[in-house]
Amino acid sequence: MLHTKSESDITSLAPSSPSRSPKRPVYYVQSPSRDSQDGDKSSSIQATPNFRSPMESPSHPSVGRHSRNSSSSRFSGIFRSHSGRKVHRKRNDKGWPECNVIVEEGKYEEYEDEKRVTRRLQALMALLSFIVLFTILCLIIWGAARPYKAEITMKSLVLNSLYIGEGSDSSGVITKMLTINGSLRIGVHNPGTFFGIHVSSTPVNLIYSEIVIATGQLKKYYQQRKSRRTAIVSLEATKVPLYGAGSTLVVSNTGVFEIPLRLELMIKSKGEVVGKLVTTKHRRQISCNITLTSNTIKPIRFRKSACIYK
Repeated sequence: MLHTKSESDITSLAPSSPSRSPKRPVYYVQSPSRDSQDGDKSSSIQATPNFRSPMESPSHPSVGRHSRNSSSSRFSGIFRSHSGRKVHRKRNDKGWPECNVIVEEGKYEEYEDEKRVTRRLQALMALLSFIVLFTILCLIIWGAARPYKAEITMKSLVLNSLYIGEGSDSSGVITKMLTINGSLRIGVHNPGTFFGIHVSSTPVNLIYSEIVIATGQLKKYYQQRKSRRTAIVSLEATKVPLYGAGSTLVVSNTGVFEIPLRLELMIKSKGEVVGKLVTTKHRRQISCNITLTSNTIKPIRFRKSACIYK
């Protein structure tokens, strides 16, 4: 049974219930489906309702879950290339697709090479600096040690024997022969305060009228710093032919004679200041005039005026 409402009922109900707004039209958006991307060119029509407020959207209550699902959906499934082909990607344990990572090592290698070159340059500079400083130090030490020359003094000549007689040389020429045997004493003083010296000499010659009648050699030895020593050189000669120079020699009836001689030698000293790296070398040329008498027993001392030191 139908009941009809009166106008009073309609008017009483009007203010209590708000008037409903008319429904808005529904819009449809046509978009290509996934099947069309796979080669099917057919399109489908999807209805997209136009919601009046964000709260009415069905996706609003699950925004966080939707975002996670959307982010995971980006990497899940099959990747598509720009050409539209399906590209299958490998996945790791967590389900994420594996990507080929290109490690750029060029800059790192260049940095390591530059660092290596810098270290080599620093080592080279340090070595060169050390060499320069060490050289300067050696030059200073050498300059300080240079003035300390060995002091040489001719002390005496001791004759053991001195004879003259007639004879013939290897070719049979008859001439005067001279035989001498003696020892020469040389005083050596090393004034160096911080290094010793090695002392040696050239051949020691006794010369008569430009003829070498006797020769000796000083044996090389080491002399400590700030010390004095007497070096002995043996002089020997047996039956040395004098030829024309022997005509000036006058022999007495008792066999005594005098012979003027010249003694020549060179004393060499070498001081090792800093091992063999820094050394000092000195040479002293000595020439002495002396007259020997055949019957002399005592040592013949050299006068200062009779010797020349160069």
